[in-house]
Amino acid sequence: MSSRLFGSYKVSPVSLGCMNLSHAYATPPAKEDASRLLNEALDLGYTMMDTAALYGFGNNEELLREAIMHRRSEFVLASKCGMFKNDQGVREIDGRPEVLKKTCEDSLRRLGTDVIDMYYLHRWDKKVPIEDSVGALADLVADGKIKAIGLSEVSSETLKKAHAVHPISALQTEYSLWTRNAEISVLRTCIEMGVTFVAFSPVTRGFLCGLLNDPSELEAKDLRNHMPRFQGEHWEKNKALLGPYREIAKEVGCSMAQLALAWVLAQDESIIAIPGTTNIQHMKENFAAADIVLGEDILKRLNALINHKTVSGPRYNAATQAEVDTEEFA
Repeated sequence: MSSRLFGSYKVSPVSLGCMNLSHAYATPPAKEDASRLLNEALDLGYTMMDTAALYGFGNNEELLREAIMHRRSEFVLASKCGMFKNDQGVREIDGRPEVLKKTCEDSLRRLGTDVIDMYYLHRWDKKVPIEDSVGALADLVADGKIKAIGLSEVSSETLKKAHAVHPISALQTEYSLWTRNAEISVLRTCIEMGVTFVAFSPVTRGFLCGLLNDPSELEAKDLRNHMPRFQGEHWEKNKALLGPYREIAKEVGCSMAQLALAWVLAQDESIIAIPGTTNIQHMKENFAAADIVLGEDILKRLNALINHKTVSGPRYNAATQAEVDTEEFA
């Protein structure tokens, strides 16, 4: 089985984003079904599990404890802090050192483990200097509660500031054929600094799976209801990309999701993809994408078909975009 570096760890190039099992899209599956998926993923060879305090407001971490922590030696554990519920039970970004340390303690308890292998700052709280937040995470490393530090949805400048305080092992951000903002500079910076780049939503929040025909059919709480690319004229323009894309997948001999993942992994050996799913068959198909090698002609055709100029609409609405620190195309 192939592997790639995730900080100092070797993990499967396609690893598992666990958010979908508790949060964000459709109604989460029953615990026994989610547990089965997680265990079958380990059986198949997934070697990194990505969760967060935010996912289900702690429910996802508890799910991992109940489902797979008896197999703790078989996978690298990643979780996140800096975005959780406040005293009023509302989602909030809070990067104060004391809050990050408390979140870590709570996550360790929910996960039923003594240490988290990779601990991300889920969002940079712009009210708190990045140096202060990373300093708190460095204290957690010194205390043996986390082993490595990651950042999520930050710019090259912020990455460099954070790295000056403590080595940053991984940077996670959205990256796919239709979300290319990482190519402005942060992907290059990660490669230059030896920081693992972790691509979330590599199959474009399900768009490039080709299974979503009408966004109006999404459940009310599905986060895609608030994403411009899935709305109105943006959706109609983007949907037109799927026909030619489907034909390329047929030519390659893989599923549409596998093609999206293979493209992400082909961009650099330092990239890990973390698709999420509630479907066991899709989980297996995603994993197999690591073995697909795309020729230069296929890569050129994909790049010409789907890129930041051909995709219609921003990836986030204005309120959500204000919460991230990423560079965006004009």
